[in-house]
Amino acid sequence: MAVSVSRRVLRSFGSLYGHHGCDYQRISFRATDALYSHDSGDSLSSVESSNFGKSMLSFLGCRGLSTSVLTPESNDGVFPSHLLSKKKVVTPEHTQGLYQDLVIPVTNFNNDDKGFMVLAGDVFDVPIRKDIVHRVVQWQLAKRRQGTHSTKTLSEVSGTGKKPHPQKHTGKARHGTLRGPQFRGGCIMHGPKPRSHAIKLNKKVRRLGLKATLSARAAEGKLIVFDDLEVPTHKTKNIVNYVKQMENTKKILLVDGGPLSENLKLATQNLHYVNILPSIGLNVYSILLHDTLVMTRDAVNRIVERMHTPINR
Repeated sequence: MAVSVSRRVLRSFGSLYGHHGCDYQRISFRATDALYSHDSGDSLSSVESSNFGKSMLSFLGCRGLSTSVLTPESNDGVFPSHLLSKKKVVTPEHTQGLYQDLVIPVTNFNNDDKGFMVLAGDVFDVPIRKDIVHRVVQWQLAKRRQGTHSTKTLSEVSGTGKKPHPQKHTGKARHGTLRGPQFRGGCIMHGPKPRSHAIKLNKKVRRLGLKATLSARAAEGKLIVFDDLEVPTHKTKNIVNYVKQMENTKKILLVDGGPLSENLKLATQNLHYVNILPSIGLNVYSILLHDTLVMTRDAVNRIVERMHTPINR
């Protein structure tokens, strides 16, 4: 059996002697000489190969186990840099849409550390279905239309019902009333009447749309969890100063679990880029209108409870 090992690898083994406590001299010099002679075209015998294999096993046993990845920047000269890979080591990131629970830090308006909170994976880490979100937005916009448009028909227009002129011998077109749609001030044919524009959408689809929107904000890193939304006073500058500290933020939606405090209402009512909602009113369209979503612990718990409530059929 022929064994081929480069001189550079053997020299690297020798450079490791001073960094470990075990005796690397156990490696057979006979095997080393045979390896050097192999570079000139010779081959090792079976006995020499077995001696060399035992020596290498003893060497590997002295090294021990390591789970770290060595790079030229992190090895501190322990291992020769020319034997290490130059490729950048990339840590795998979280894959969105696997229904995995997420751990997110909790803070407040003063940027204090309030611990961590676990977000349910079946609510905040579902696959982002754009088609479902689009259907929910259409349903919301259609349902909120007032539908109060109305026009007058022939019987509702004010005016006489007398025939304007005889049927024949006038040279004019035949008319039976002046309230027709062809006359000025006449009726509107087939015009709109008050009605509801709401369309039907299953509750399961509506719920999935809200989950997908929350998951999108969590995947973008635009979901922030607060311990509470308490502000010291009703002054608007309390909210303005906090928004100035945030980067890449244009509009913020603040969601609280219970009733909104009066100080928070007064502090945000003059800011067109900050809106507040209770958790019961959280919806897909409002989340999409704001690029940053701030929720309290109580709001998150209530939303998760709402999403886990069985649908009554």
